[in-house]
Amino acid sequence: MSLDDNRTSYVIIVNNEGMGHADRELQHKLLNTYLHMLLDNEHLPTAVCFYADGVKMVLEDSPVLELLRQLSEKGVYLIVCSTCLSYFDLREKVRVGIIGGMHDILEAQMRADKVITL
Repeated sequence: MSLDDNRTSYVIIVNNEGMGHADRELQHKLLNTYLHMLLDNEHLPTAVCFYADGVKMVLEDSPVLELLRQLSEKGVYLIVCSTCLSYFDLREKVRVGIIGGMHDILEAQMRADKVITL
């Protein structure tokens, strides 16, 4: 598969504690592989939005924390739902990303040409 030169902007949604709906270990493994491949790609997303159980991926004990830091260093906005963090009482454990509201997540989605939910 090849991409044309007129690439679109895109946002990725992470709303699970990993990728897909499976055993947590498999979810973590899949997200780890996905993020590695994403980092190797020259066309990065504008933002990655985390909400619901997805906010757990930006915490101090996340198995993909270093990969997310690398994405952030490359200019990808990591937007983390403040309501979800408060609900799970996890705000103090966030180690990467911008804590924002649903307004920020909605704005990122509306500005993107494409939204991908993992």
